[in-house]
Amino acid sequence: MRQRLLIACPDAAGIIRSVATVLHEAGANIVSSDQYSEDPNEGMFFMRTEFDWEPSAGDLQTLQVGLAQVGQRYDMTMRLTRADDRKRLAIFVSRSSHCLHELLWQWQTGEIQADLTVVAGNHPDHQTTVQRLGIPYVYVPMTRDRRQAAEERLWQAAQSSDLIVLARFMQILSPRFVAGWEGRMINIHHSFLPAFVGADPYRQAFARGVKLIGATAHYVTEELDAGPIIEQDVQRVDHSHRVDDLRRIGSHIERQVLARAVRWHLEDRVLVHGGRTVVFRA
Repeated sequence: MRQRLLIACPDAAGIIRSVATVLHEAGANIVSSDQYSEDPNEGMFFMRTEFDWEPSAGDLQTLQVGLAQVGQRYDMTMRLTRADDRKRLAIFVSRSSHCLHELLWQWQTGEIQADLTVVAGNHPDHQTTVQRLGIPYVYVPMTRDRRQAAEERLWQAAQSSDLIVLARFMQILSPRFVAGWEGRMINIHHSFLPAFVGADPYRQAFARGVKLIGATAHYVTEELDAGPIIEQDVQRVDHSHRVDDLRRIGSHIERQVLARAVRWHLEDRVLVHGGRTVVFRA
């Protein structure tokens, strides 16, 4: 069975050889390995390795002991997952449908490998579309005087999931909610961050006369639109494009950027260190 091993540690000589030796001695066959090293004198080392492994009881013990020893020697943060263990995905959405539809389409075609547990929205607009696919839809109005109760409903709806995707969910979640999903909630912001943070970025971009517009998928943190960036893309525009033109062009960027970020997270391709990410692309 296919396994994925992700490692982050201070850079040092011999890391790759040590990990490969442990896998070889446990009977594993490495099929891919990607690594990234910062400044070798004071930086970090990151690695993502996929390997095929059909363990016996002895192989399992060999692997566990070997990885523990290597991890201790190099002060590693380590994550080992099975590639065929499908993660559970929850989507939060507001009225805009383009990002939701892209995620649903890629889920139906198998490009997004996940169990889609629920779609929750603060408007009922997408209920029929979602339920036709056999996916539960939870309508949660986010009124000013009922925000805490609404967040409780959202928490309950997503509690069995591994990842929440904010597919143009135009609501700010509380610090308590965000903290409970640290590193497990992805947002799409309709600008090339750090430019044009906050509301109506396309209008902000139009007012500044920008020649490039973009979108940014990032992990959600308490600071608005400031979490670690997973993926970005841009499209050239010019003086003839009005605000509605920017929104239309930008919607195509948003849906692709978000879908790529979700796929990479689900495939264990993203490592977060501090406020930055290392993304091992396919």
